Amino acid sequence: MKSLLSAAALSLALVPFGSAVHAEGVTAKEENRYIDVQLLGVNDFHGQIDVTRKVANKPAGRADVLAAYINERERQNKNTLLVHAGDMVGASTPSSALLQDEPTVEIMNEMGFDVGTLGNHEFDEGVDEMMRLINGGSHPATGEFEGANFPYVAANVVDKNTGKNLLPSYTIKKVNGMNIGFIGVVLSDTPQVVIPSAVKDVVFLDEAESINKATKELKRKGVQSIVVLAHNPAEGDDTSPVTGELVDIANAVDDEVDVMFGAHNHRKLNAVVDGKLLVQSYSYGTAFSDVDLKIDPRTKDIVAKKAEIVTTFQEGITPDPAVKAIVDRAAEKVAPIINKVVGSAPAPLSAAGSYNGETVLGNVIADSMREETGTDFAFMNPGGIRADIEAGDVTWGDLYTVQPFGNDLVTMSLTGAQIKELFESQWVDPAREKMLQISGLKAVFKPSNAYGERTISMTKTDGTPIAADQTYTLTVNNFMAGGGDGYKVLLQGKNQQIAGVDLDALVHYFEKKGQVTGQIEGRIIKQ
Repeated sequence: MKSLLSAAALSLALVPFGSAVHAEGVTAKEENRYIDVQLLGVNDFHGQIDVTRKVANKPAGRADVLAAYINERERQNKNTLLVHAGDMVGASTPSSALLQDEPTVEIMNEMGFDVGTLGNHEFDEGVDEMMRLINGGSHPATGEFEGANFPYVAANVVDKNTGKNLLPSYTIKKVNGMNIGFIGVVLSDTPQVVIPSAVKDVVFLDEAESINKATKELKRKGVQSIVVLAHNPAEGDDTSPVTGELVDIANAVDDEVDVMFGAHNHRKLNAVVDGKLLVQSYSYGTAFSDVDLKIDPRTKDIVAKKAEIVTTFQEGITPDPAVKAIVDRAAEKVAPIINKVVGSAPAPLSAAGSYNGETVLGNVIADSMREETGTDFAFMNPGGIRADIEAGDVTWGDLYTVQPFGNDLVTMSLTGAQIKELFESQWVDPAREKMLQISGLKAVFKPSNAYGERTISMTKTDGTPIAADQTYTLTVNNFMAGGGDGYKVLLQGKNQQIAGVDLDALVHYFEKKGQVTGQIEGRIIKQ
């Protein structure tokens, strides 16, 4: 679009809506002919259909509250489209996950989503199950399901066997006579953040190249207003630096692209990069993006755009009754399972800071893995810890919310040298540093050292040094065992065996101990 904007239109793009000032050379009559279109965007909902979170120390979120906000905004502009940028399912709460995330899709249908794209979590249970949720079909646990009643688009996911796109690259939506093209992409390093077996039959192409290819096709069809739904991260606004993958993609794609919705890192984004409006609204339904566009019906171009990130505070709004009914039905179905008390926590068990160092909950989870399998050591990736545990009675559902993936535990043997390599692989990609949560050993790191030399020492809990040439047994989850998060050395592990499920290990740990406490013990020390 930028390449086609007149100087007058460019000036208009900088004028707030509602201002009495007109762009140079553009009369009020000309401005009045523009069509106002509203895009409402959600990202990284993660099936949090019944979860209340705190934002600015006030309750926010829940699917029925999000729906009520969306309804309110839609009433303000009849030219509204509702879109999402992926990770709407996966790592979900039990009331959605135990029902194969069908309640979340049902809620999206009820809310009237118009188009969405894939996130990495849509692949959690493999391509076939993802496509069943989109297109409908039968599952042994839930029976027949209608699927999503709106299109999914993904320009950069290709079936490895056929060489064809798994989903359409784009869709065209007509709003008040104006065609708007929506292109979808998911982060190309998805194979690094999901279980490798889940994506073994698909290939992920470069996002910018895929967007440009789809944009070229849309332009041939006369579409001048183009929106990208990208499950790629960035953050920032007019008060902070704008950084992230989506920024690089924005700079690399055709200037006919007008708006790009981002996702994945659960951050706020509201900025203009290379003439493109970039937006992202945190996660879990605690906020949504409201993008307002002005389209010139003569040129079919977007001539002005702005965005607002809206927090879904619960105070003062009535939850949507239809969505609430879906949430309540789902909760009723799974209540006997999730409400079972398995133990208690005298004090909160927090995973806060698990990407940077040792945490209380990280220690508890790693200990539960090692106790379940009897190995020398256990390692837990922080991305698999999805919630904290509050003080008081702890239910099965609480633990499920902490570890919702149902990953298998895998035991194997590695040498001390390989374990050091495992530690070092935490820093192989500076953009995705993730501190392993550990049990049975202590480690000292010096992040300022060169890669490969950051692990200063590794000892058993009793202080015995870990010998490079000695073989040790360890437990990880199958995501890590498959090389996820870049832990490729685990692929070399010998005597690999499945040893139960991670959630079961945590449940057993609570049931056995009754009361579970934790503390920072100096297992991970940074110099």
